[in-house]
Amino acid sequence: MQFYFSCYVRYDDFLAYYQGAVNKVEVTDNAGRVLHINAKYFKPYLTRDGIRGHFCLQTDSNGNFISLTQV
Repeated sequence: MQFYFSCYVRYDDFLAYYQGAVNKVEVTDNAGRVLHINAKYFKPYLTRDGIRGHFCLQTDSNGNFISLTQV
């Protein structure tokens, strides 16, 4: 399955992941579904401004992670 969504997380807010306080990012996809995505998958997209952009999450038929790409 593919889920498309926009995401913005401030850099300071993402630090909670590195401190072990947070391990999921909650987003709402374009169809209105709420997704909880492991924060580690967003690490490649973290900049000094945080995480900002449009993304595509791909999962298998069981809901297991395949990929997260910025589109």
